[in-house]
Amino acid sequence: MKKRGMRRTLDGTVVSDKMDKTVVVRVERLVRDTHYEKYVRRYSRFMAHDEDNGCQVGDKVRIIEHRPLSKRKRWKVQETLAKTTGV
Repeated sequence: MKKRGMRRTLDGTVVSDKMDKTVVVRVERLVRDTHYEKYVRRYSRFMAHDEDNGCQVGDKVRIIEHRPLSKRKRWKVQETLAKTTGV
């Protein structure tokens, strides 16, 4: 059971930074297949608020639940875990 006031946090990879103050983060999870009983990767994409436009494609970030900021944005970038090397 979740405690009152606790916000979910997820770790993922930035896949798009083309919008202003918004990034798209892909979060990966492992799910066990019901028939074959092997683990399969499943992905979810979240739009997250990036206040200072500091994230680039490929960065590992931690996002946290936030109040609705727009129609599809309900997450906020809490911290950058690893920066990608620029090409």
